[in-house]
Amino acid sequence: MSNSESSGNLRAKGPGHIRRKAVSVEAGSPVTFTRLREDQRLPLVVLPDGDDVELVAWAKVSRELIEASLLKHGGILFRGFDITTAAALDAFIKVVSTQAAAYQEPTSPRTHVSGNVYTSTDYPPAERILLHNENSYSASWPLRLFFCCVTPAEQGGATPVADSRRIYRRLDPRVRERFIQKQVMYVRNFGDGLAIPWQSVFNISDRAEMEQYCWQRGIEVKWKDENRLRIRYVRPAVATHPRTHDTVWFNHVLLFHIGMREPAVREALLNAFAEDDLPYNVFYGDGSRIEADDLATVSAAYDQETVSFDWRTGDVLMLDNMLAAHGREPFVGSRRRILVSMADPVVP
Repeated sequence: MSNSESSGNLRAKGPGHIRRKAVSVEAGSPVTFTRLREDQRLPLVVLPDGDDVELVAWAKVSRELIEASLLKHGGILFRGFDITTAAALDAFIKVVSTQAAAYQEPTSPRTHVSGNVYTSTDYPPAERILLHNENSYSASWPLRLFFCCVTPAEQGGATPVADSRRIYRRLDPRVRERFIQKQVMYVRNFGDGLAIPWQSVFNISDRAEMEQYCWQRGIEVKWKDENRLRIRYVRPAVATHPRTHDTVWFNHVLLFHIGMREPAVREALLNAFAEDDLPYNVFYGDGSRIEADDLATVSAAYDQETVSFDWRTGDVLMLDNMLAAHGREPFVGSRRRILVSMADPVVP
């Protein structure tokens, strides 16, 4: 991207408003690079300069530019290119990614659409999904995430994002160091009727094979009876990006912690289960509870870095999964349809 990038004349007039021509990439470019708001870097916005600009064709000759922009900003919103089908999304992903990635070790239900394209999480509309980095609890994860808006919600339903580099830097150093030193222990339970069955999560049906799978990944296995299973394992709270070498806040602490659930849901779950038997929960890596003040500090850092915008039909949001966390806001209506796909798996 040229040094001409500037957002000084961009003014946000409401959610999702963009002033065209605020940023120029280079002479003769068929697209404009801009921002949702002048004081935020994430996401960068790409707009076509005419009705005849085809996203896949442009991306084929602009992959290096897209890559550099993604690493700088953490996410790119492609708006106005009318990508509204799984096939169109998949075609775009193939020209900007190296390898498709399946949805592995899921914690939430999704509907498979085609190939490696799914619906976004099939949670009730009123439920908020807290910000997280996809599969950061696993031994491997996708480096790229793609969201495509087929049908926006009647109201709400945004996919908020936050810069994982800035979250890391914003955290109180004492809290950050505590998580770095202790790491994070994830605990998941299966077979009690609330979580996805372990056979579906791991695509394994045999207990011995499941035990082998977990042993290879440093996961502790405890069979509570014939089909009820608890797993626990320790993962880092931070990570180093393989391309930029930035240190990033990279975990599922907020999304997994029982203390972050809505009060009524939290009370119902704790009345039904011990903390170790919840569908999922998270502790410090030594097994001790994460202190309430530390959890509040982490939550505040996310809040201060969160950026949100209203979806428009045809929007495609491309995220670097290590540089940007994402979530979901509650929405009204049942027609919201956001497609999701993943690419470029990372295996440390």
